[in-house]
Amino acid sequence: MSESSKPPALDRDGITVPLRFPTFRRIWLASLFSNLGILIQGVGAAWAMTQMTSSADKVALVQTALMLPVMLISIPAGAVADMHDRRIVALTALSITLAGATALTALAWLNLITPNLLLALCFAVGSGMALMGPAWQSSVSEQVPSEALPAAVALNGISYNIARSVGPAIGGIVVATASAVVAFALNVLLYLPLMLALFLWKRIAEPSRLPPEKLSRAIISGVRYIGNSPSIKIVLIRAMVTGVIGGAITALMPLVARDLLHGGAGTYGIMLSAFGLGAVIGAFKVPEVRKRLSGEAAIRACALTMAGAVAAVALSREPVLTAVALVLAGGVWMMAWVLFSIGVQLSVPRWVAGRSLAAYQAAGSGGIAVGSWGWGHLTDVTGVQSALLVSAALLTISPLLGVCLRMPRIGARGEEAEMLDDPEVRLPLTGRSGPLVVEIEYRVAQENARAFHNLMQNVQLFRQRNGAYGWSIARDIADPELWTERYHCPTWFDYLRQRDRSTQSERALDRQAAGFHVGSEPLRVRRMLERPFGSVRPKEDLADFSVTHVGLHRDC
Repeated sequence: MSESSKPPALDRDGITVPLRFPTFRRIWLASLFSNLGILIQGVGAAWAMTQMTSSADKVALVQTALMLPVMLISIPAGAVADMHDRRIVALTALSITLAGATALTALAWLNLITPNLLLALCFAVGSGMALMGPAWQSSVSEQVPSEALPAAVALNGISYNIARSVGPAIGGIVVATASAVVAFALNVLLYLPLMLALFLWKRIAEPSRLPPEKLSRAIISGVRYIGNSPSIKIVLIRAMVTGVIGGAITALMPLVARDLLHGGAGTYGIMLSAFGLGAVIGAFKVPEVRKRLSGEAAIRACALTMAGAVAAVALSREPVLTAVALVLAGGVWMMAWVLFSIGVQLSVPRWVAGRSLAAYQAAGSGGIAVGSWGWGHLTDVTGVQSALLVSAALLTISPLLGVCLRMPRIGARGEEAEMLDDPEVRLPLTGRSGPLVVEIEYRVAQENARAFHNLMQNVQLFRQRNGAYGWSIARDIADPELWTERYHCPTWFDYLRQRDRSTQSERALDRQAAGFHVGSEPLRVRRMLERPFGSVRPKEDLADFSVTHVGLHRDC
């Protein structure tokens, strides 16, 4: 954050701009080594499975074991990333991954590995990466200014795919000339630079004036935010569908090398390298694509192009032709995922960035994990070629989703606004006092009633995604100009958080709604503490804190 506060002159579309910032540059370079190790381990694990069993189901489950944890724990991981120091969370998660990779190496060296044990340890490694993902991705906005964020997101994708372009080839050579054990051990060593880079990052956290939410409440807040953000829901659905139907090419890659091309570990590594090389090229092309095409047009083009490439892989028996098709598939595959990621990162405020990115990871990785399992079963029944052709057919028709789930325009909802002064309080409250009921009275000219009601639908969404519940808008039947907006917050601290979370565009909606108010009297706002029977203390002086303890202001 401190480095991004004094940015150099930025070329908004320059893909290398984020590398000017030392923290991002160190972590990016270290992540390149880490990604290289992950890919080398992946080659070793997938090929080790093909040597232990002839079941296509088991081979495809290697990718499922690595990706399923993202779907299962990414939402809690995102909440943890938003609640705590993201650097510490990332270091802890990386330690878990390192422990799983070390155990895999040791057991393989002792010749104690079995198919099920291999899957279990891949699941452990995937769990650590699932915990790390939201903290790592949401911290990018703290390492570079917002103008460089799209390029930083693309560079993170490039890091993985530079590793993909050479890692599988290295992994194939290592497995072919040495063994899977050496591939696993090399992965352990390549995690260490990233741990060092994260350890050296002097992150300056912005202290919150309010205590962090509990984990369960933070998860609920994240789910509520996403549920009330139509544009993010569309991105998540499209990402999941892309993962399910497009993941066949990566899940079945070992079988393409073994059964269609009749090759060994080296062939498998070369095919993965071709896919990764294409992904690097695709990531570099993202700025140009964003200039020329809308989000929907770009995703449609990616799906149709990938359909043709997957079909070519299914029909080819020549390694050179297959590699060319994989370069094309990797390019559009990477381009689609970068566009999805940019759409999420530029559309959410910082307070919920980790949880939103976790939901995106869960959607995409969960789709790939479930799809890999399904493609493995289909391959056992029909064969590799038929499964890939089915995937190509589904990719061809997937643009039809845009008819009802059109990709939103990629852009930022707005930076967080200045914190508001807390309202006047004369009743002794604690942070847990609640529920709070808020009523806002508007006097709206009758000819503006429909326009006002339409606007309030957008107000409802932002109130609810920031923490309010039980929202309603009512019109007085005896005084048709009088409208009352009403909503609840669970506690006093939740109400203060709800106020502080509003972005500039959301504050603008609030002002627009207030602009409909007419008459000499100002807008009337009531904030009331709901008091169910039995909730009032028998003695007033038993309140935990006086009002001065909760009157938190901007300078606190």
